[in-house]
Amino acid sequence: MVVVATGLCPSQCFYCPLSFKKGGKDCVYADEWELQNEHDTEKLIHEAEYINATGAGITGGDPLLVWQRVKHYISLLKNMFGDTFHIHLYTSGLKHVDHIPDLISAGLDEIRFHPMPLFWDNMDNSPLSHAVKTLTELDVDVALEIPVIPGMEQQMISLIRWADEVRVNWVNLNELEFSERNCDALSEKGFSVKDEISAAVKGSQEAAVYVLNKVATEDLDVGVHYCSVSFKDGVQLSNRIKRRAQNVAKSYEIISDEGTLIKGVIYSATTSAKELYAVLRRQYEIPEKFLFLDKEKNRVEIGLWILETIAPALKKQAYECYMVEEYPTADRLEVERAPLPL
Repeated sequence: MVVVATGLCPSQCFYCPLSFKKGGKDCVYADEWELQNEHDTEKLIHEAEYINATGAGITGGDPLLVWQRVKHYISLLKNMFGDTFHIHLYTSGLKHVDHIPDLISAGLDEIRFHPMPLFWDNMDNSPLSHAVKTLTELDVDVALEIPVIPGMEQQMISLIRWADEVRVNWVNLNELEFSERNCDALSEKGFSVKDEISAAVKGSQEAAVYVLNKVATEDLDVGVHYCSVSFKDGVQLSNRIKRRAQNVAKSYEIISDEGTLIKGVIYSATTSAKELYAVLRRQYEIPEKFLFLDKEKNRVEIGLWILETIAPALKKQAYECYMVEEYPTADRLEVERAPLPL
């Protein structure tokens, strides 16, 4: 489970992928589910249950800006799901690093520092240097995590060597990717996408392979890991969506091979969704388990196989009928819509 503890952050990284909806705002999200406030923890627990989470990554923004909130979440998740529920936290380490031991005492398993590129080949002068060296002596895994920026291969190698010297557990390299937030900054620096179907930056994976091959020839104890955009989206995200679909799908929703939910949807321009629901129950005697009054979107949802049968008649009554495909996430992002009858 990805927990955005806040969208606030003291760093101004040009490659930050956080959306405009979250970036720069003190908001809280459990995956795509927005919490109304820091005390709205039922959603936090439910989201972990819906996706069968075995751990949580607490990110931002920078979670250390709201370290007390984070400590509460760590304690809550550990108490609910047990000590084996693995929790890691991302931070720039520019603020409140002195409170990291408080988070460790609450159950934090791993901390991933995000050093700024300016210091990758000069980490002893980095604001993170003292904190990293101190924390490697405590009962917590300490890691560094950075984006793979093409043209900075030597700086990344220097960073990995430094991590080995100060006994960091591992360094994570992430393929650099375009987002709505960073696309202008990346384009201004001359970066482009690797192909027509990917948001990954051209040359980022090649730079990662070069770095991995280089450090593999050196006698280093530090682990070095690489995560591609395709793995993150095609495996990690895809598996989470499929697990959530199995737990939240209603009896009238069909789960696709990709984990999206397929259903029938009916709108009325002349009557309320509540009245439409009553008409369907009375006129077609549709079982309640195959109907749902969606007050939020002012529509009635129905089993697609039922709507395919009655859509021609409903269309004559000026009702709008669609086949809809949505993600099973809290935001219910719509993927596709097709008018019925087909």
